[in-house]
Amino acid sequence: MIKPGPGDKKFYLHVTQDEADELVFHAFDLVECFGLDRRISKYKGKRPLGLYRWDIEALYEVYSSILENDPDHDYADKQSDEYRAMRSLVDKLRKLYNEAFKD
Repeated sequence: MIKPGPGDKKFYLHVTQDEADELVFHAFDLVECFGLDRRISKYKGKRPLGLYRWDIEALYEVYSSILENDPDHDYADKQSDEYRAMRSLVDKLRKLYNEAFKD
């Protein structure tokens, strides 16, 4: 298990309830993320989610892949609430990713 070191900074992801629903709905896709899947599946969306760089990287890669590839066609309708929430979530993760890895 990866443990934060003294120089590791925590970043906070603020999500809407719709984004939190999408985050939790796809938590099972995070199976190789060593506890992040369980943490996300229990997330209620009430507080900001504290993440380290490796968490942000995993979330961004998995969720952007789900949105781009869309194997179940959950996001085929670009006007649906689900698509908008997932697009917004991926955009927030991309911004957080860029912030975390800017150095």
